[in-house]
Amino acid sequence: MAREIAGLERRIGARASLRATGRVEPGRRAASDWGFTLIEILVALTIGALVVFLAHQVFAAVADRGHALAQARTALDREVNARRWLEAAFLSLDVSVDSAGGFEGRSNRVRFASWLRTPDGWFERRAVVLGRDRDRMIASITPGDPIALLDHVTNLELDYLLEPGADSRWLREWVSPVSAPVAVRLRVTRTREMGEGERAVVDTLLFLIQERG
Repeated sequence: MAREIAGLERRIGARASLRATGRVEPGRRAASDWGFTLIEILVALTIGALVVFLAHQVFAAVADRGHALAQARTALDREVNARRWLEAAFLSLDVSVDSAGGFEGRSNRVRFASWLRTPDGWFERRAVVLGRDRDRMIASITPGDPIALLDHVTNLELDYLLEPGADSRWLREWVSPVSAPVAVRLRVTRTREMGEGERAVVDTLLFLIQERG
């Protein structure tokens, strides 16, 4: 048979072999040549490391943001609770003759007696001293433990309203064993974070006094 088998070498004689010559058609690669080069592996590893790094940065930013929001919410809740406590204390102020020393209001602190709710649910008359201790506004209660009302306080100023009306007068001091002012105004200077730094902010708090003795 004169017909040739493609890819086989022609030999003369009985020892002619049917082994393929191993020639590959142009434009094709042998199966054993398929794989990744070292440069391709390095590029893939670099891209993978970059993706992991970016994912870590995103998760870290989300965690920091969540922590900052939790801190801001805690601080806001504390401020609201402090204002509620001060409002209740001034509204329940007692300056009767047998009270604990009447009303003593200075420019940077105030002392009075008030009916405060106890942990057991009833009200007891306690002596209250409101002022600044280092960087906090503290309410010292006798008997009882002091209460930290506000943080980051750099200055505290108090004024006392003599009479309501258009021509109302605010006094820097009010000291009386049997009477109290109509209202107390607190001007609290605090440091707060604004952008990349801190800024002093003045909060004005006004509390009415129900009983004047």
